[in-house]
Amino acid sequence: MQDGNIAGQSFFFVGVGGSGMMPLAMILAGRGATVSGSDRGLDQGRVPAKFADLEAKGVRLFPQDGSGIVSADQIVVASAAVEPTVADMVAADRLGCRRMSRAELNAALFNASRLPIGVAGTSGKSTVTGMIARILHDAGLDPTVMNGAVMKDFAAADRPFASALVGEGDPYVSEVDESDGSIALYAPRIAVLNNVSLDHKSLDELNVLFGDFIGKAGMAIVNAGNPDAAALAMRLPRDRVMTFALGGEADLTPVDIQEQPFAVSFSLRGTRIRLNVPGKHNVANALAAIGAALAAGVSFEAAAAAIGRYTGLKRRFDLVGEAGGVAVIDDFGHNPDKIAATLATLHAFPGRLLLLFQPHGYGPLKTMRSELVDTFAQGLGADDLLVLPDPVYQGGTVTRDVTSADIVRDISVTGGNARHIADRAAAAAHLVANARAGDRIVVMGARDDTLPLLAADMVAQLRARDNVA
Repeated sequence: MQDGNIAGQSFFFVGVGGSGMMPLAMILAGRGATVSGSDRGLDQGRVPAKFADLEAKGVRLFPQDGSGIVSADQIVVASAAVEPTVADMVAADRLGCRRMSRAELNAALFNASRLPIGVAGTSGKSTVTGMIARILHDAGLDPTVMNGAVMKDFAAADRPFASALVGEGDPYVSEVDESDGSIALYAPRIAVLNNVSLDHKSLDELNVLFGDFIGKAGMAIVNAGNPDAAALAMRLPRDRVMTFALGGEADLTPVDIQEQPFAVSFSLRGTRIRLNVPGKHNVANALAAIGAALAAGVSFEAAAAAIGRYTGLKRRFDLVGEAGGVAVIDDFGHNPDKIAATLATLHAFPGRLLLLFQPHGYGPLKTMRSELVDTFAQGLGADDLLVLPDPVYQGGTVTRDVTSADIVRDISVTGGNARHIADRAAAAAHLVANARAGDRIVVMGARDDTLPLLAADMVAQLRARDNVA
């Protein structure tokens, strides 16, 4: 499929509300395609505002009962998580519809663009993608952007779920996913490799995937502070690599990092930059984005100014509200690296942490068990409290070899203060009941778009509690 023949084509997304599916549906609709879709969350009445936003952008929605797939001309887009027994898939098979995965469709759009910029790495992909979007947009390059998270910079009352930009310029900026191996489909002109660490695959598998990815690029922007990423960069010709790191030898290295509770500042090439997002990990993310922008032809001065206007992503250390001196933060932390970065950012300042971590599946919990336990054992303060409800489960066959209770038991053996409360609402209520002024409540997890609603409800519970008191 070529970029130029999107207009007039008909696409049906099975699971159109997914974080990787929704922005693609927006991009196709914005480019003149006929787009429709279904979603289990729509049928269950979950997050109705999200589906209203899709409809406002011209995406027609159907129940997930096969009724929306009526023609062999429809291209049916579905993730691997959608079972072949789902009514929409049965209808697609019956009619002989062409099938594409989410990654195949995104890669086709990406590879057909004039300036494909791919953002890879175990952690920070969405943030770096959002930062690049801000810089390229402000520089007048009018990028198309495919992000897995809502970009606050581009969200508005009529665009509450701005996880995509539809531009007329050369750049197509997208995060690319290593978890299912689909990163191999992408041919970037500019490739960012933020880091390599354990998540869905072994480090050996990840190094092959990431190494092949940056090897295709005309310019690779690589985190030299990450040992595996630095080793992969060493394989490339020096004129095809730009490195960044928080310390040591790199092309982009910050000095005089000053942290604040919800911001961080640093100097780079003699210019002082203040980010409106906290943590040293976001300094590294900013360096990656600046490097990609330089490779795209943006001046350093324009990139440095634009990154200072970046306001963050929904669910990335997102301050939801405060009540009674307690701050509630919603965060996407779900693998050891992301969780460690969030804990380090929070512990840079005083205050007890009350954490609700909802694992994003039984499979990842089994893969990351020892690393998760180590991360929490090292990152929890003596007064902190961690509560784990049961993992996300959205249907299908799954083995439950490792559970939240197992993780809690392992952490408790190390001396960490952790509890398993199976029901998520009960887990949230327990943290609210125990919160006191100066505490930070953090809701952590992935693959569940109701977590922001839970965080907002916890703010409401705190306010109601204080009013009663």
